[in-house]
Formats: sequence, structure tokens, C-alpha cells
Amino acid sequence: MQSNIKQLHEQLKAGDFLALARCITIVENELDGYASLLLQLHENRHARVIGITGPPGAGKSTLVNALLHHWLKENKKIAVIAVDPSSPFNYGALLGDRIRMSEYYTNPNIYIRSLATRGALGGLSAKIIEITDLVKEAPFDLILVETVGVGQSEIEIAGLADCTIVTLVPEAGDEVQTLKAGIMEIANIFVVNKADRVDAEGLYRNLRILAHEKANGTDEIPVIKTIATEDNGIDTLACEIKKFLADQKDLPEKRLHLITEKCWQLIQAQRMKDINHNKLKHELALAIKKEDFNLYAFTNDFLNRSAK
Repeated sequence: MQSNIKQLHEQLKAGDFLALARCITIVENELDGYASLLLQLHENRHARVIGITGPPGAGKSTLVNALLHHWLKENKKIAVIAVDPSSPFNYGALLGDRIRMSEYYTNPNIYIRSLATRGALGGLSAKIIEITDLVKEAPFDLILVETVGVGQSEIEIAGLADCTIVTLVPEAGDEVQTLKAGIMEIANIFVVNKADRVDAEGLYRNLRILAHEKANGTDEIPVIKTIATEDNGIDTLACEIKKFLADQKDLPEKRLHLITEKCWQLIQAQRMKDINHNKLKHELALAIKKEDFNLYAFTNDFLNRSAK
């Protein structure tokens, strides 16, 4: 198994899409060799991660398609990680990459993978950090991560991405004030998509006002109007993305926070690996019947006994 994992890793680094797909499946499902595979990864500073988030119906997939079209003309090699809602029956992704981005499915410069949230909060997959690190290992220039779009709780993407794009549509104008705090923390670039619709100009002005208030002497967050279905405004958006990435020198605080939280989770998992869930349940079933049962005392006792 170790030799197979090493071979897969070498194929992944060489840009083999089949090897990348297999590696993602191994990590996402924690199959044999997934820990060994993760230990072989190196931090790749070349591939930049761009997060695209926003409410359902904002046209995120259409925006991704338009950006892919733009970057292909520049001979960029791009990976797309599209995080989809989970099926309640098998935890698979409900939306398929063939349906959403079929135009680019066989393009040798584009890799597309749909992931299921599997109940994870924040609009992302539970294994999104590991999978993004895997994709970084391959020779891509850009990695696009498109989230489900679950509203204000979708802040995890800000720690994952080098540049986070918040996409809104004119119908979201009334929601901007209620989303104000969360959006301002997330966004590096605002996009008003479907800008040919009624009230688009009003939303654009409101976002410009919020961006100005947030700036406080620093550069304002750019607000770009697009009509993604017509490739309108995409050149301007791509230019702002390039400018933002070029200006970014240090590790963002949000990224450090996300990595710290992930490290904390990994440490917790290692510390908990000897805890038998069924044994815990069995002992709890007996202990809870006692009149003097105390959950916290029981937990301390159980941990002390498990550590021996």
C-alpha cells in the first residue's frame, strides 16, 4: 500500500488527473493510506486559491464558467472544487460537475471535482482543507473553490482562500444590511452579478457605501458589476483578482486562524483515537441509571481509565 501511495503521489505531482481523482477519493473517505498520503504533501505557494461564495441563485457556477473561459485564453491551468449539497441518502453530491460545467469537462487544462458537504457547516466539505492541499500539489496555476451558499455562516472560505469573492444579485439588496458584518469580514471582492436586472444599481451603490465605511484609511473592497452569462465585466473581475493576489505578501490572519483550528482538530482526533465509542455508550447506559450520576464526573473517570 505504501508503494502505491507513493506512486499515486508522484503521478499527482506530474499532473495526472486520474491520480488526483483517486487521491481525493482516498482522503475524502479516509481509505487505506490516506494518512500516509497527507504526510507526503508540501506547502505549494504557486497555486493560488480563489473562493467564490454567496447565496443560492447568485450565479456562482455561471461566474466560475466565465472566469474559466477568461483564464483559458491566458493558458492558465485551473482546478475547480465545487462543493455541493449532500444527498440525504448516501451523502453524495446532489449537483454533478458534468451538468454544471460540461463545457470544460474534457479540457486538459481544467480539472473539476464536486464534493459533498456531508453535513459540514460553513458551506464547505469536512475535508476541504486536505483536498485543497492535495490539489495544490498538482501543477495548477489557480484553484477555484465554489461553496454551497448558505449565508452568513459561510465564513470558513475566507480562511481557505487567498482571495474571496462574494457574489450577490439585485434581489439580495434588502439582505445586505442583515448580512453586513459577515459579508464585510469575508469579502476581498464583491460581485454584483446579473447586473442587467432591476435594482442592480441600488445594490451596487449600497455595497460601495459599505466598502467605503469599512476601508477606514485602507484600500476599499472592489465592487464589480457582471453579467456572467454574457461575459460582461469578467475581464475587470479577473484584473481585480490578479491585483489582489499580487498585493498579498503575508499569511492572512484568517488563514492562520483556519490552520490553527484544523491543527486543533487533528490533535483532538489523535488524542481520541483510543476511545471506543461503543464502550462509552455501554458504560453510560449503566452509569446513568444511578441516582448520583454526574456526566462530568463520569467523563473525567472514563478518560482517566482510557489513558491507562
